[in-house]
Amino acid sequence: MLEDGLSYPVRGDWVGRILIGGGLAFLSALLFPAILLTGYWIRVLEKTVAGDENPPEFTEWGDLFVKGLAGTVIGLAYAIVPTIIYSVVVFGLIGVGLGLGGDGGGLIAGIGFMTVFASIPLLLIIYYIVPAGLTNYAREGSISAAFDMSAIKPVLLSTDYLLAALFPMAVAFVLMIVNSALIFTVVGALLVPFVGFYANVAIFRMFGHAFATATTTGTSRSTSTPTSF
Repeated sequence: MLEDGLSYPVRGDWVGRILIGGGLAFLSALLFPAILLTGYWIRVLEKTVAGDENPPEFTEWGDLFVKGLAGTVIGLAYAIVPTIIYSVVVFGLIGVGLGLGGDGGGLIAGIGFMTVFASIPLLLIIYYIVPAGLTNYAREGSISAAFDMSAIKPVLLSTDYLLAALFPMAVAFVLMIVNSALIFTVVGALLVPFVGFYANVAIFRMFGHAFATATTTGTSRSTSTPTSF
């Protein structure tokens, strides 16, 4: 999976694709290019789960924007709702504790402050779930599919998807080292968004490949019939 993911971005006519993608990444501080890039990640997922071995091209920009907008909404929904619930719990505990005062209030407030550290696993959970939701959206073409837990849960529990979540962490670590070396020169700094684009294409390829493998395996098991003796 890792080898496939790393070779995927440079298949076919890759130079123009990397130049366009890196250019959009360079301008991603602006809203429009960032949405287009998100649309491209969705298209990578879509092509991968459909069995296409080559990366998509930057064509049909209107469709790319629509997919990017939908992907942005899905990502925000997955991130904002748990974060709001988490924040209400944390600040609620702190507020109640400070309001009560005394040892009991101090204990409740202390629990609230300790809960702040739970934001780290919360972020990891969001990171783990969002690509699966985006892939199911890419496969079905419906935003509601991104939140269909009956379809997503078997994927999240698969070994292939777990590896797809771990490999990008390794890619991100290497990317951080590469970027740290590049930013010391002007030319190197200009290459950072292009390297980042390459890495993200590889990462979304791995997530899409894992989703396709998990769903294919699940379908095969569900359609198989037990042998009668």
